[in-house]
Amino acid sequence: MITKEFKSVLELFEVFSTEQACIDHLEQLRWNGNVVSPFDSTSKVYKCKGNKYRCKNTGKYFNVKTNTLFDNSNVPLKKWFAAIWLVICHKKGVSSLQLSRDIDVTQKTAWFMLQRIRNCFGIENNNNLTNTVELDETYVGGKNKNRHADKKVEFSQGRSTKDKTPVFGMVEREGKLNAKVVKDTTCETLTRETVRYVKDALVCTDEWWGYNSIKKLFKHSIVNHKCKEYVRGDIYTNTIEGFWSLLKRGIIGIYHFTSKQHLQRYVDEFVFRYNTRNYSECGRFNLLLQNTEHRLTYKELIYG
Repeated sequence: MITKEFKSVLELFEVFSTEQACIDHLEQLRWNGNVVSPFDSTSKVYKCKGNKYRCKNTGKYFNVKTNTLFDNSNVPLKKWFAAIWLVICHKKGVSSLQLSRDIDVTQKTAWFMLQRIRNCFGIENNNNLTNTVELDETYVGGKNKNRHADKKVEFSQGRSTKDKTPVFGMVEREGKLNAKVVKDTTCETLTRETVRYVKDALVCTDEWWGYNSIKKLFKHSIVNHKCKEYVRGDIYTNTIEGFWSLLKRGIIGIYHFTSKQHLQRYVDEFVFRYNTRNYSECGRFNLLLQNTEHRLTYKELIYG
């Protein structure tokens, strides 16, 4: 296994200069010397020529890329590793057009690679939250005032979901964060998501009525933004609002537009970087490589 703490994309290319070096690193991270069949974890495994293995129980052949985001891809692992490094180390992400130039692939290939990578980021978006937890919701989408006259949407001001998609966020102070795309911000939806992830905590929110039921289940404190109250002692929602700023600056500045169909993957990307903010770049890189068993096909991406 590569133990060097590489800190730049140049060092990454030096460490993983060959396809075999990439394969060896993946095998060490995934199996640590004990090869496990992706078709039957209880089966005995035979080593074959090259980097192939054979599952005794199923008779199927496989390698370290089977059933991972690298499966059935003609893109070399060196380029995959570079793409992963770039997307996890850039605070606001990297566009498919920029990535296509950086690693010399087509824009369509770069976009598919990025979506496959984002599909693995969900590993950091299902945390149990305790102590003091801030809740807030935001809306992702264009503003009517910025649209051409024939593309304006009537009655879409404020919290309307006609042209915007709501995202609900929960963050434990000095801890992890979860953010989920939701259909609306009603009391039923917000309470359901809160109960799913928040455990025995003091919950801080703004005055939105969708949080009214939460006070029956948790200790609940409110800051009234309508009255220009933003901090009252330890009661505030500034942490989660800071994350919304990162998310929206990334979407506006790097991606420009995200459809509702793919928005959760983009949210997962920003959540992953936030929750691994105390990791080294190398540690964050290896964490993702250890959790790549989330293969996304192009058909699922387009029609799913």
